[in-house]
Amino acid sequence: MKQPFFHSVYLFLFLALCQTELLAQDSQKYAIIPQPQSLTPEKGEFLLNEKTTLLLPVDSAGFKLAANYLADLVKNAAGYELKYGKPGAKPSKNTVAFLVDPNLENEEAYTLQVHSKGVQIKSKTAKGAFFAVQTLRQLMPAEVEGKSTQKTFPIPAVTITDAPRFSYRGVMLDVGRYYFPVDFLRKYIDLLAFYKINTFHLHLTEDAGWRMEIKKYPKLQEIAAWRDSTVVGHAKDKPRKYDGKRHGGYYTQQELKELVKYAQNRFITIIPEIDMPGHSLAALAAYPELGCLKDTTYQVLTAWAIQKDIFCPHETTFTFLEDVLTEVMEVFPSKYIHIGGDEAPKDRWKQSAAAQEVIKREGLKDEHELQSYFIRRVEKFVNSKGRAIIGWDEILEGGLAPNATVMSWRGEKGGIAAAKQKHDVIMTPNTYLYLDYYQTPEARKTEPVAIGGYLPLEKVYSYNPVPASLTAAEAKHILGTQANVWTEYISTGDHAEHMTFPRASAFAEVAWTLPERKNYADFKLRLLQHSKHLDKLKVKYAPYFKAEKGLSQAGK
Repeated sequence: MKQPFFHSVYLFLFLALCQTELLAQDSQKYAIIPQPQSLTPEKGEFLLNEKTTLLLPVDSAGFKLAANYLADLVKNAAGYELKYGKPGAKPSKNTVAFLVDPNLENEEAYTLQVHSKGVQIKSKTAKGAFFAVQTLRQLMPAEVEGKSTQKTFPIPAVTITDAPRFSYRGVMLDVGRYYFPVDFLRKYIDLLAFYKINTFHLHLTEDAGWRMEIKKYPKLQEIAAWRDSTVVGHAKDKPRKYDGKRHGGYYTQQELKELVKYAQNRFITIIPEIDMPGHSLAALAAYPELGCLKDTTYQVLTAWAIQKDIFCPHETTFTFLEDVLTEVMEVFPSKYIHIGGDEAPKDRWKQSAAAQEVIKREGLKDEHELQSYFIRRVEKFVNSKGRAIIGWDEILEGGLAPNATVMSWRGEKGGIAAAKQKHDVIMTPNTYLYLDYYQTPEARKTEPVAIGGYLPLEKVYSYNPVPASLTAAEAKHILGTQANVWTEYISTGDHAEHMTFPRASAFAEVAWTLPERKNYADFKLRLLQHSKHLDKLKVKYAPYFKAEKGLSQAGK
């Protein structure tokens, strides 16, 4: 009498196993990161080959950037050039057609249809078309990522409708502690574009080095860009050891202008950061009159710790910063200029007659309000040039500058406070998005030295940038989110890649994909297949995810 019940249970389990197997198959076949908002598998595939024709809309301004990106991939891999058809021609057999769809609400949105006869990409703007190309690229075999004997590239049939969750999707790289060559920055930008990340935050100045050429202040290149030695091992080790090697370098304005253009061609905005009033020891070493102390010799930092020496609020300091920011804005056309504002101890200001005079003159309550005054003055200047500032959440202390956007790094508290004050916010809490933290539980035995902390891939993936405590109206002030790569213990490009990827891959899904579309088990399956692209691109990513329980078998 009980047999029908058991038959039903067995049937249910069988169907569940079949569904799981199909999910695994789809995850490998459609190994797209970040996960699109809607993906419908179709039967068959399209075979891209040397006879494939690219079709652009009649008004193709910008769209050719997206199409050229695809053509260049194929040329580098297979050696032949895809030809362009007549602009505005109707899609036909063996074509990749770019079409304008003015009805799409989001300028970064796109639809992608792949069938046996060809590919259609619809978008409102060239930006959406470029992101569609990145999706198409991920659907292609990994051989498309470099020189290959393969001449044809099968693409599984699919219908995708996609758009980002957030308008701001950023990654920050700190080049102040260590100088990274321009060629590496280009590769890094390419990898960000691969994941539809649209903002590259370049942290250019630090206590340990100043990395941008400022023509009006040549000592920034001659002195501030170099340090005599660097601490070996962790800064907390006793006794400290140093390598005795001079390290440094800086980017010329021409190099940075070319880098900006390179990023723009990948629909990425570079936001420069000139840190103030703290993290300024390198600048003080070059121009000591900008500090609060007299009769002292400042030196570019050689170990890692927060410094008490910061910019003093002299009128000459504001002149210096306005001159610097003028040259920065001539190189970087971004809406936002990041001015730091973090980790600025007030010890020197408390002891400085000049700083105390400003507090008295301006009717300020204390040194925290003096920092607010400092930031407000800088913001007023930046606003006068048609730009806006971003600062770390310390700029909330003493009162927030009127038009500032807050980058919340010390957890979410600062971001929540700023959103409630109707200020725009970018969420970047260290507990979820600091990619300089260790990646495994047994970190100190298996990983290179890092600053500390523990941030595994799954925790990055689990982050939701919109705090539950915000109302719907307040949540609209969350522009997006950003992952940060600080480089106190990252001195080479290979190590930077190891710390960034694949955690930035997980972050990309946090920034792009709606929460209901996220699934960590599915992400891991896609990542295992997707990592073949990273292998071909020679990315030195951290391989720890391949050893996660159940992943190796599931990915076979």
